Amino acid sequence: MTALESVQREMILQTEVPPLRQDSSGALRIGNSRVLLELVIHAFEDGATPETIAQQYPTTTLVDIYSVIAYYLRHRDEVDAYLAARKRRSEEVRRRIEHQQGDLTEVRQRLLARKNKKAIVI
Repeated sequence: MTALESVQREMILQTEVPPLRQDSSGALRIGNSRVLLELVIHAFEDGATPETIAQQYPTTTLVDIYSVIAYYLRHRDEVDAYLAARKRRSEEVRRRIEHQQGDLTEVRQRLLARKNKKAIVI
C-alpha cells in the first residue's frame, strides 16, 4: 500500500452543513453571529473577497464566510429565491409603515417651514 492510499483510507469524507441558522423572524444568519446571509452574499456579488467580508463583519469567522459562499455557489437558485423573498418582504413592510405614517413629504415640508420661520425670527 502506498502512502497516498494509506492517507485516503484514513480520511473520512463527510457532508458539512453550512453555518446558517434561522432566527425567530425567519432571517438566515451566519454562524453564531447576527450577520444576515444577504449582507454576505451582496458583498460577495459586489466583488468583496471572503477576507474583506470577514473583516467587515468581525463577529463572523473566515471559515464561516467561505462556507456560506461555497453553499451559495452550489445552491444559487435557492439562495436567490430566498433573497428575492426577503426583498419583497422588506418592501411590503416599508409600504405598510409609509401607509401608517401617511405622506411624510407634507410633514417634512411643514417642519422645514417652521424651522425657517424660527430662523427668521431670531
